Amino acid sequence: MGRLGEAPAHRDGLTAMNPQILAALVLFLLASATPAAGPFADLKKIPPGVLFGAYMDFGETEDGVTLEGIEKFEAMVGKTPAIIASSSYWGEQSFPAKNLALISRHGAVPLVFWSPWDKPYEQQKGPDRFSLTEILAGKWDSYIDSWADAAKEFGQPFFVSFCNEMNGSWFPWSGCFYGAENGGNDVFKRTWRHVVDRVRARGAHNIRWVFHVNAFPGINDDWNLMASYYPGAAYVDWLGLSIYGKQFRSEGNWADFGDLLDWPYQEITAIDPDKPVMLAEFGVGEFPEAGDKAKWIRDAFAMIPGRPRIKAAVFWHERWQNADGSFSNLRINSSPDALKAFRAGVSSPLWIPSEQGKK
Repeated sequence: MGRLGEAPAHRDGLTAMNPQILAALVLFLLASATPAAGPFADLKKIPPGVLFGAYMDFGETEDGVTLEGIEKFEAMVGKTPAIIASSSYWGEQSFPAKNLALISRHGAVPLVFWSPWDKPYEQQKGPDRFSLTEILAGKWDSYIDSWADAAKEFGQPFFVSFCNEMNGSWFPWSGCFYGAENGGNDVFKRTWRHVVDRVRARGAHNIRWVFHVNAFPGINDDWNLMASYYPGAAYVDWLGLSIYGKQFRSEGNWADFGDLLDWPYQEITAIDPDKPVMLAEFGVGEFPEAGDKAKWIRDAFAMIPGRPRIKAAVFWHERWQNADGSFSNLRINSSPDALKAFRAGVSSPLWIPSEQGKK
């Protein structure tokens, strides 16, 4: 559309208009030029069912989002995810604008794991230069502000899981590295509030904040309960859980999905009576000598919609090699039986696809 009043005939007509009519027309044209709201613009008004989401093995830093990768995944499972997850590590000192734009244009809502983590992104290590104490001291305020400005410019709604699985012991922001029972969870809460306050102050109100814990704590003690990290209802939009079955050949016995979901669901819903719950990560490896992955998947798709607070679930589709040479294959197609079970489960109308997938 050309600029208002560009052609001489239009200019003459507008000049003769009543000023009030002209003002109304300008407001109408400006409103018409405003981009349409993004997918699931009001995430508080989700239709009955569970938003289907996935992380799609986007590379070592979990941010190699491509249209080809998304479409290949969708063709394999037979449904377009309503939520597509990827990461934004602080060590990159950037905002994933291209990834979010690609996902949003595709009709899905982005979920970003925003992690204060420095290269080489190794687990089982203590705090690095992005420690919670340094964040609280204001050392990274300029980065937080620039990230928030870019989020505001993006404009569409998206989820942010900040410092996920803090009740574990594998990430550098874990509470166990900050004095544990002597206040590690308090440092986390104050850091969360500091970051959210700064982001909101920059006007990035399109972010939906996900308080994202692991289903079972890395250290089983009262100070490490989920609720001990909760920064408060004013700072959280969704409650998030990671639920994983067996991931490593060397770890313990096989656990069925129902056993993994039962108590953590009770614990997290007790934190807040109103917040919707997201399984921000769920998945299991392929270990036929230990258990039946296809059954685990069938159970998950059958049980999740039966928990009324769960409004979204994101499957972790990834395969990696471990230091001992073994593989952890959490991919949906790790076996024909697993893929068949997944396709059958997600085909239920209770699992909500992307806006594009509903057309």
